Amino acid sequence: MTQADRDRLVALKKAKKKLITQREAAEELGLSVRHVKRLLFALKKHGDKSVVHGLRGRTSNRKIDEKIEREAVKILSAPAYEGFRPTLATEYLRGKHGIQASRETVRQWMMRAKLWRGKKTRGPAVHSWRARRSRLGELVQWDTSEHDWLEGAAKSCT
Repeated sequence: MTQADRDRLVALKKAKKKLITQREAAEELGLSVRHVKRLLFALKKHGDKSVVHGLRGRTSNRKIDEKIEREAVKILSAPAYEGFRPTLATEYLRGKHGIQASRETVRQWMMRAKLWRGKKTRGPAVHSWRARRSRLGELVQWDTSEHDWLEGAAKSCT
């Protein structure tokens, strides 16, 4: 049971003992009065465990089987798919191999298999930005062209 669940339980037990009203418990928990009534009924019927969500700790019914994940990673590890980003990889898995998964799921698979790295984990930038000038309008200009700007009147100034 998490701390939030314990806090919820304390508020519900106060409401059960009539130390606070159900409306006050609802405001404290950020729920509707009707929902607080439902929680109090469940508390009476099932005890303290009624505060914890019934599906906590169980796997989702929508979870994709690990066998399919291994197959997809094996396919994407092939040299033909090298350099594919998650969106394109998802389209190829769906179109050519019949593996239905969202782009985000494929992205997670690729990151776990070290086939793709997100923007934050990429290497350092190739070009570094120049330091800003200290004064407004300050600019350094260099002219390295070989053009005879002074038309022979003076020495070349490059």
